[in-house]
Amino acid sequence: MTMIIFPAIDLRNGRVVRLRQGRADAETTYSDDPAQVAARWQNEGATWLHVVNLDGAFGKDSSANGRELTRIIQSVAIPVQFGGGLRTMTSIETVFALGVARVVVGTAAIEDPALVSDAIARFGAERIAVGIDARAGMVATRGWRDQSLISGLDLAKQMRARGVTRIVYTDIARDGMLRGVDADATAALARASGLRVIASGGVASLRDIELLAARKEIEGVIVGQALYTGAVRLREAIDAGKTNHSLP
Repeated sequence: MTMIIFPAIDLRNGRVVRLRQGRADAETTYSDDPAQVAARWQNEGATWLHVVNLDGAFGKDSSANGRELTRIIQSVAIPVQFGGGLRTMTSIETVFALGVARVVVGTAAIEDPALVSDAIARFGAERIAVGIDARAGMVATRGWRDQSLISGLDLAKQMRARGVTRIVYTDIARDGMLRGVDADATAALARASGLRVIASGGVASLRDIELLAARKEIEGVIVGQALYTGAVRLREAIDAGKTNHSLP
């Protein structure tokens, strides 16, 4: 099985940025033209894009990001996975109407878990993923500013009981830090929860892609900072995702 490489396009005030550990005060801007970035990743072989509305996650006005999301969808032919601030059925309906293929529900999975069940009943499990963002194993919400009292594994099990089949799991301490991934821990979460897992946070080199691809439990990986800094080239990452061999 080929592991899917999801190039990340994080939107803030209509620009493509990256944050370190989700900190709003630790931002680097990479482009003022998100649609152009999306087209670049498609041209380099991406089969999915992962787009995040950071302003929505922080509870701020995200109208500029909404306009850019529309431009992104219009500029590519590959499916877009989208998350950030989706906390009501109306917000989910809105982005699906724009052409998003799959949404990622994060904070609402804790604050309004019935929304997840309702969304799956309406749109199907393939179109609804849950984002589990963990710091030291415990889930953080609302743009990672609030710390919950539930572990990532416990939340994953609760979501599976509600019909969820796929989660996006982010190791906050590693996100945007180019520190490398914890492939074993991510694979262990997948096995313990029985869910398909898309890993996020920490990819620093092709070795990280290979480590994740060697764990059959991991369906995909989101790559952001490493692509934007040039530490990883997308075509090479896609090839590394096809290796899927056992590594020490």
